[in-house]
Amino acid sequence: MIIDSHQHFWHYDPVRDAWIDESMRIIARDFLPKDLKPILKESRVEGCVAVQADQSEEETHFLLSLAVQNPFVKGVVGWVDLKADDLPERLAYFSKNPLFKGVRHILQAEKEGYMLQDSFLNGISLLKDFNLTYDILIYPHQIKEAIELVKKNPEQPFVIDHLAKPYIKDKKIKQWASDIKQLAAFEKVHCKLSGMITEADWNHWQSNDFNDFMSVVLEAFGTDRIMFGSDWPVCLLAGSYLHVIRIVEDFIQNLSPVDRNKIMGENARNFYRLQL
Repeated sequence: MIIDSHQHFWHYDPVRDAWIDESMRIIARDFLPKDLKPILKESRVEGCVAVQADQSEEETHFLLSLAVQNPFVKGVVGWVDLKADDLPERLAYFSKNPLFKGVRHILQAEKEGYMLQDSFLNGISLLKDFNLTYDILIYPHQIKEAIELVKKNPEQPFVIDHLAKPYIKDKKIKQWASDIKQLAAFEKVHCKLSGMITEADWNHWQSNDFNDFMSVVLEAFGTDRIMFGSDWPVCLLAGSYLHVIRIVEDFIQNLSPVDRNKIMGENARNFYRLQL
């Protein structure tokens, strides 16, 4: 069983999606379930988790509607304002939909200290009451702050998106490795093997560019707390869906069938409580 724990859908809007600059024009278009479905079939992927890319409840509704209409979309990680006064009501509202699995905020774009604000911490503390996960999207320099966030919420299920975006292109691994190991010490924290090729040299990466980084994650988190994710369609900036899945499958090929199955699907299924 293969589950893609991390992909996106959008109707492209040049104003809203201004983060897609000229160098990213290949993804400056609509990406919808009809585009992903044949790719998943070709790659033997049984289902996927749609993750927010825009910070609006409108997009959360959009992703949930796509999941209802397309059974291969097994869950949604949406966005709600974790600092809002009416957050309990918003979480209760969205949690009525069994496809709403978790929340994400684009922390990589926030200033230092954002994660440790009382209002944000209060929001994170409410998620477990609704059986919701939280995806942590950060850069390496933010890992220490994320450690403090997790310390204050030790029972909240977290997952690190894209290995916390290590400096793969520059082959800088030492400080990232030290910090990610500290984060992995918290048993409720998981990690996605995703988003790697876009942190490498888009045009000249090699498969072995990622092995040292994945080795650190495998050693730190073990086979029960890491999961495959494609980051489609963002991955198209540097390679195809098949490129992405093969990087992970090749890396874990010497693990036991049980452990390979965990990483490629079972862990995502359990973490997000997916109904297959």
